[in-house]
Amino acid sequence: QVQLVESGGGLVPPGASLRPSCAASGIISRLNVMAWYRQAPGKQRELVALITTGGSTNYADSVKGRFTISREQETNTLYLQMNRLKPEDAAVYYCNAARPTKMYWGQGTQVTVSS
Repeated sequence: QVQLVESGGGLVPPGASLRPSCAASGIISRLNVMAWYRQAPGKQRELVALITTGGSTNYADSVKGRFTISREQETNTLYLQMNRLKPEDAAVYYCNAARPTKMYWGQGTQVTVSS
């Protein structure tokens, strides 16, 4: 009932920035928490950052100080500002949205960090 579409990934050199976005559509009420996850080849999917409707945020230790999650509530768009990207940040980044009883996933956007 909720569709999440990520965009804005790409190939960038170390130290560069990207700002992928996630557009939510469908029945979008009560999406209290939205989050970014990432999964690199051979690794488990990990939580990168989350944000609540009230604006509270949490970040993985590996991205604290470099990434900023934000939510544009009127357009139901989630963003992840990624600064000072490192090769270890390379992964498929997935948008996640949660209602009190349901969770939804996007298809992911590829982020590659390489010289």
